[in-house]
Amino acid sequence: MSKIRIQSSESSPRRHSVLSTQSSSLSLRIADITFTIVSVDPNLKLQIQGSTRNFIVPDGVPDFTIEARWDDLFTMEMRGEKIFESGAVWQLYQNKGKYTFYFHASNMGSIPYKMAEAKKDFTRCEVFLHRSYFDPDQAVDPLEYPLDELLFIHFLALGRGVEVHSCGLIDSLGRGHLFVGQSGAGKTTMARLWEDESGITVLSDDRIILRKVDGGLWMYGTPWHGDAILASPARAPLTRVYFLKRGRENELVPLRIAESTANLIACSFLPFYNRKALDFTLLFFEEIFKTVPGYELRFLPDKEVVEFIRSYQG
Repeated sequence: MSKIRIQSSESSPRRHSVLSTQSSSLSLRIADITFTIVSVDPNLKLQIQGSTRNFIVPDGVPDFTIEARWDDLFTMEMRGEKIFESGAVWQLYQNKGKYTFYFHASNMGSIPYKMAEAKKDFTRCEVFLHRSYFDPDQAVDPLEYPLDELLFIHFLALGRGVEVHSCGLIDSLGRGHLFVGQSGAGKTTMARLWEDESGITVLSDDRIILRKVDGGLWMYGTPWHGDAILASPARAPLTRVYFLKRGRENELVPLRIAESTANLIACSFLPFYNRKALDFTLLFFEEIFKTVPGYELRFLPDKEVVEFIRSYQG
């Protein structure tokens, strides 16, 4: 049987060339949270792909530990209650205080190519890679998208923060501006309009993490970018939130707390099957909009909107 490298059947611009350096242990820091990935099999070498390489840090004390190993998943049975079906690559089951993700490739039948089992508090996870689906001479990314993002979303949901479908940037004064919207709303367009402006850092054109750290509200870049391929590990204090909407002219419409909260929930990545996560997110967003203004930004997709926003920065 020939060995192949499994790729997710969900197409995504997030996949690029792989990291040339290989290791048995790698650490990532995203949103001031450290993930350490350890190979517990001497024949399994690790690598990190694409923009996630920007988030590699020296090994330190991890908030979340992931152990990766080869396994044979032919006889594996789905354990527990199915609580989510992605409709494509992955399924999620819950059983005895653990969450288990199963990943399938459309051309490989019913046998998963990967399984990830996490503790209920998402501080530890084991990743099992189906040995016969991979080339043993090549390094592997055990957290290959979408597992990396799935683990992070669940880790955040336990009172640690929220990932939002948005573009984020830091202005020349160090202030964070969040541009929120679903696919097609203009997040990548906004990122490209700002990325060559002096003093501007674009954190991401598609995914931003919001957290409360040391009493302050912060926005962080993530590896999970959009078409503009912009992904920075930097952070900034959250200053303003704009909900994107194409318009006939550039206009800012102030929103009430309830409106802003509802709009942000609609653009958030949440485990909606987890009631505690939903309760935390609702309270967190309400807290945000008690101190950070929310606006509907009706805009024309050209450079004039950059100057328009700057005129309101103060």
